Amino acid sequence: MPDTKKPAENKTANGPSQVSTRLEEQKVQERVAIGPHVVYETIRREGEQEFQRAPSAVAWSGFAAGLSMGFSLVAEGLLAAYLPNAGWTKLISKFGYSLGFLIVTLGRQQLFTETTLTVILPFLARGKPKLLWTVFRIWGVILVSNLVGTYLFALCIARTGMFDSHLQQAMLQVSQERLDGFPAIFLKAIFAGWLIALMIWLLPAAESARVSIIIIITYIIGLGGFSHIIAGSNKMFFLIVSGHESWGRYFTRFFLPTLAGNVVGGVSLVAFLGHAQVVAGKNNG
Repeated sequence: MPDTKKPAENKTANGPSQVSTRLEEQKVQERVAIGPHVVYETIRREGEQEFQRAPSAVAWSGFAAGLSMGFSLVAEGLLAAYLPNAGWTKLISKFGYSLGFLIVTLGRQQLFTETTLTVILPFLARGKPKLLWTVFRIWGVILVSNLVGTYLFALCIARTGMFDSHLQQAMLQVSQERLDGFPAIFLKAIFAGWLIALMIWLLPAAESARVSIIIIITYIIGLGGFSHIIAGSNKMFFLIVSGHESWGRYFTRFFLPTLAGNVVGGVSLVAFLGHAQVVAGKNNG
């Protein structure tokens, strides 16, 4: 007689086999968050590419980013101009602050605060002190080109008459933020550098949420009054060109503490900690 017994089912002590099908495994992989090693390696490779780029290419990218950041001031001013003067007005107008960051980040332009993370990771990974000069060179080129771009943008919108007096007044109003003492500005700048570097750390795993992450983080920076060297300089330049601020106060009350704080926030609180957790994980593995 032919053997009519059914094939034995593949069972385990707990019941049917838990081996996933190929399709199920693929769905699982799609839902598993990428680990810190993958994020770290993605950003490190971006930093390595920056080491290879010609200074002129970096400068042009930084100049484009400086121009693009000017739209944060314009967008915030436009929103403020058409909103009533109420206590909740900033809750809406500060969304305009995110526009420049969206253009720069999605357009792959070079912003100084982003490089406090991207070029530091390759330096830490290689562990070669001589690379520190390359890091400073990249930072210098990007910072100067960012500031030149923001200054020219501020000069354009302040001197060409492209906006009527109502809009000009609104942009002056959103630009006149309180300048605290050096320690307070420095501390606020640490938080701004920290948040921008965290944003860059989050983006490799963000996929379709990239836009929302950029908006949320930069909105909090603007709403919290955390000092950002480029976005803040754009406002200060607009005030200087309009005759409402001086170069001396810009350098002593804003530029120096903000630059130092942004570097500390981006390098120490994100780059070093991100590098440390990945290196510790490799050592334990």
